[in-house]
Amino acid sequence: MSRSLKKGPYIDEKLLEKVKNLKAGDNKTVIKTWSRSAAITPEMIGKTFGVYNGKEHIRVYVTEEMVGHLLGEFSPTKKFVRHGGKMQREQEKKK
Repeated sequence: MSRSLKKGPYIDEKLLEKVKNLKAGDNKTVIKTWSRSAAITPEMIGKTFGVYNGKEHIRVYVTEEMVGHLLGEFSPTKKFVRHGGKMQREQEKKK
């Protein structure tokens, strides 16, 4: 379920302060955050965030197309290994 339009998007205040305090030309600095539910705003374009996925901080470079999405959408929490097992390995060896 999405957030009410009356309330507007959720933006973490501490995260917004970190973005505003960052110098204009300093795009290489990674802003670490644990707030996966924070929405991406136009002020965040061109910045790199370290979004925590439960194990490590995944680097996410924000572009114009990401505005309106949540930070957690770009930092997967589960690692897909692969399907199969013995049969899958045999098929890969034949290739």
